[in-house]
Amino acid sequence: MEGLNMSIWTLGVLIFVALAFDFMNGFHDGANSISTIVATGALTPKQAVLFAAFFNFAALWIFQLKVAATIGKGTIDPQFVDYYVIFGALMGALAWNIITWYYGIPSSSSHALVGGLVGATVAKAQSGAPIIWEGFGKILAFIIISPLVGFLIGGFLMVLVAWIFKNRSPYQAAGFFKYAQLFAAGAYSLGHGGNDAQKTIGIIWLLMITAGIATKDVATLPMWVVYSCYFAIAWGTYLGGWRIVKTMGTKITKLNSISGSCASMGGAIALGLATGAGIPVSTTHTITGSIIGVGAANDVKAVRWAITANLLVAWVLTIPASGLIAAIAWWIGTKFL
Repeated sequence: MEGLNMSIWTLGVLIFVALAFDFMNGFHDGANSISTIVATGALTPKQAVLFAAFFNFAALWIFQLKVAATIGKGTIDPQFVDYYVIFGALMGALAWNIITWYYGIPSSSSHALVGGLVGATVAKAQSGAPIIWEGFGKILAFIIISPLVGFLIGGFLMVLVAWIFKNRSPYQAAGFFKYAQLFAAGAYSLGHGGNDAQKTIGIIWLLMITAGIATKDVATLPMWVVYSCYFAIAWGTYLGGWRIVKTMGTKITKLNSISGSCASMGGAIALGLATGAGIPVSTTHTITGSIIGVGAANDVKAVRWAITANLLVAWVLTIPASGLIAAIAWWIGTKFL
């Protein structure tokens, strides 16, 4: 990586890889925010994509760029991060996202990126010394905690709604929730935009800081970075996210306007609580737990537990699998970049 021209070439390649990861993020996490409204027929797929994209952009002005500014903080020691580590991390996360997308498994893009960062950094240091175990341990713990919180809140909302509308006919309740589910899905999209949509922005920002063409001041971050990252997620959702939509909206449990509203709002509340407390959680895990919660509240047998078990296996494998791929990609990067 000697010379200015090589640095610019490397920066361009890594920005392209980062946007490719962002595109694949849309295949996964972008679909989570629209799966319920597509499954219930509230919006067509094209309408749902535009709906989710709007609230993702709105989140930029509500949550600002705090997540982007702190990308990687608390997981690995920043002094070990360089171009090769970021390349390995992105390739590890990207590869795992492609694998899980192909099988329609809603795994966590965030955890794939964390696993990639850890795997590439450990490969560079040849030990676990760069890992900040307090922060990384919290991420590992919330693989279980975040879907459990979503499960409890989603199930509670379903029971609460059944009690509130106990004297209303199913037709009357469905009429109300035809519009309520749009509000719930919009709230969840805001939470998604305030967290996952900013991770790629943070990666590119870090690259620009390393290259000396940006600083830690957000004013030095070009707006084309922000808009291109949001566009990449929306485009990925539009082109490939329907495999994940099918899993989330129909395979776990059957959703209608009422249960879909409770699932989206349960995920939004859980995500909002975690974000407010500064806890790193997966939006994928949270909404999946909420969908299972509303299904179980209706009838335990309504949940396809075999599908759920397969999802849990994928969640557990995400960090080590993406980390292993990232370590290999880091080695390849040191030889050819």
